[in-house]
Amino acid sequence: MVDHPRARKMGERIHQIVAQMLDTRIKDPRLGFVTVTDVRVTGDLQHASVFYTVFGDETARAESAAALASATGIIRSEVGKQTGIRLTPTLEFIADAIPETAAHLESALREAAARDAEVAALASGAQFAGESDPYRHPVEDDEDESEG
Repeated sequence: MVDHPRARKMGERIHQIVAQMLDTRIKDPRLGFVTVTDVRVTGDLQHASVFYTVFGDETARAESAAALASATGIIRSEVGKQTGIRLTPTLEFIADAIPETAAHLESALREAAARDAEVAALASGAQFAGESDPYRHPVEDDEDESEG
């Protein structure tokens, strides 16, 4: 995928505008504690995907998604006013999976640490299967020749 500098700058600007709009102008009671995490704009500047997270349970996420869907038109018109580009990109709000991914990674790390502790406990009382030093030493060969 090609990285377009203009699309990246437009994404940063849309990020600022949307975050400001959610903080100051959108007064929907369904809107919970929403954080805009990322905005990705297509290379032709026609479409913007706004990724967000919501602090709370599943009902708060669903209500915030409905509030964002109803406020998309107002937010898009403000993006058009503040950016001043000829064609305002369409906005799509996508719930970001960062909290779920973080929880999954945290549980995997916890399980790995438990397994490492179990292996370390087994290794602490382990002994060699055969002799502790299975290699020949040249000193033993010299002793046999000096006796004969």
